[in-house]
Amino acid sequence: MRRFLGLIIGCILLVGICFASGKTVICIDPGHISEVGAGTRGKHVTELEIAWQVSLRLKQKLEALGYAVVMTKNSLRQVVTNKERAEVANRAHAVYMVRLHCDASNGSGFASYYPAVKGTAYGVAGPGAMVLKLSADYGRRFHAALAASLKGKLRDNGLKTDAATAVGAKHGGALIGSIYSHVPVVLIEMVVLTNPKDEEFISGAAGQDAMADGLAAGVQAALNRG
Repeated sequence: MRRFLGLIIGCILLVGICFASGKTVICIDPGHISEVGAGTRGKHVTELEIAWQVSLRLKQKLEALGYAVVMTKNSLRQVVTNKERAEVANRAHAVYMVRLHCDASNGSGFASYYPAVKGTAYGVAGPGAMVLKLSADYGRRFHAALAASLKGKLRDNGLKTDAATAVGAKHGGALIGSIYSHVPVVLIEMVVLTNPKDEEFISGAAGQDAMADGLAAGVQAALNRG
C-alpha cells in the first residue's frame, strides 16, 4: 500500500509540474523489478542495472530536448507491477511510453515491440483502438530512427508486435503494460545480454550513451520532431 501511494503522489506532483510548464510528457519505463521477476543477466551485468542506467541517460537527453520526463520507478530495485507502470504513464498524460529491456537468447542485437491487437490480463482487455493505431504509427518511425542511429554498432532485429514475445502471446497478443496503457507504447529489447559482444557494448558508458542517443532520436521521429 505504501509503495502504491508513493507512486500516486509522485505522479500527481509531476502532472502538476508538466501542465504548468506546458511541456510534452514522455514516460520512461526501466524494466524490472516487476511481477515477472528481476529480469535476465549477462556474465557481468544485469538487465535491471542496464535498463536503469540507460533510462537515466535517456531522461537527460529528452529533458535537454525540451520534454518533461516521468519515470515509472524512482530507484534501481523498486518493485513496480506492469499494470502500475502503465498507470504511471496514464496519470502523467504522457504522449509516449518507452519501455527499456534486455533480451536473453542465442542471438544478438536490438528489436522494438508495439501492441497490434488487444490482449487480456486480470479480466481487462486492451489497449484501445487509438492506442493500437498510434503505437503502430509511432513504432514504425521510432524504430527506423533507432536503427539509423545504431547502424554499425548493433544488429537490427526489426520492429515486431507484442505477440512475438512470450508474455504478449500468453495474454492474447499484447503485453500487460500495453493492455493497461492509455497512451502509445513501445518496448525495446536493447541488446541480447547473454551475448558477450552485446553485453560488452551496453556495459560501457559509450555504448549506453549511443543507445540513449538512438532512443531519443526514436522519440523525436515518432512525434515527427526529428
